[in-house]
Amino acid sequence: MKSNKEIKTKIFCDTADIKIIKQLNNNPLVNGFTTNPSLMKLFGAKNYKNYSKKILKICKKKSISFEVIADDFKQMEKQAYKIKSWGSNVYVKIPVTNSKGNSSAKVIKRLSDDGLKLNITAVYTLKQVKKIIKCVNKNSHTIISIFSGRMSDVGKDPIPIIKKSVKITKKMKKIKILWASTREAYNYTQAIDCKCDIITMPPNIIEKISKFGKSFERLTLDTVKTFYKDALSANFKI
Repeated sequence: MKSNKEIKTKIFCDTADIKIIKQLNNNPLVNGFTTNPSLMKLFGAKNYKNYSKKILKICKKKSISFEVIADDFKQMEKQAYKIKSWGSNVYVKIPVTNSKGNSSAKVIKRLSDDGLKLNITAVYTLKQVKKIIKCVNKNSHTIISIFSGRMSDVGKDPIPIIKKSVKITKKMKKIKILWASTREAYNYTQAIDCKCDIITMPPNIIEKISKFGKSFERLTLDTVKTFYKDALSANFKI
């Protein structure tokens, strides 16, 4: 694996856990955060706006994405401007389609032309990536979140679409490709190999990659010690 200085792929943490955000906000390994309505619900948010602002009291400088919650495009657009007003470090997450499968392209174009920082989410195909690229203003900051882990969950290889997406956006300095729905620590290595701009991952995987570099010999010892400790504590007999 490359040295830290050679690695261009930035790490974001995918969470809405305020305690974790407090812990990781000053961690130099973590460059930003991503959230979504499901994570907000999981960590007990009762009021979406108020909970988001609690997070922003902690995360004042690093990039953070908050998602619109409307399904109607007019409401989606209104919410985008409200979310944008919460802070200069805020990216507004817009799903690539609504729940009916209708494209968000027109909304994305209007918001991007008006200079909003956007994170286009729930992206799975190269066709979607190309459509997003056509929609966004090249002078506005845009993240395209490709849900690699969920592709793997259904037996699809995300590597080809990530590589192609990185290639076609290479000269577009303000468009960044993000590896989303990270499932394991090795995805970080894969994202680096693909020259992906960003990978967002849950806190437990960030903890794992902070331990990268252990030798296989060390891993063997750690594994055997764990098995032995658990057998003793369970008082197993044969």
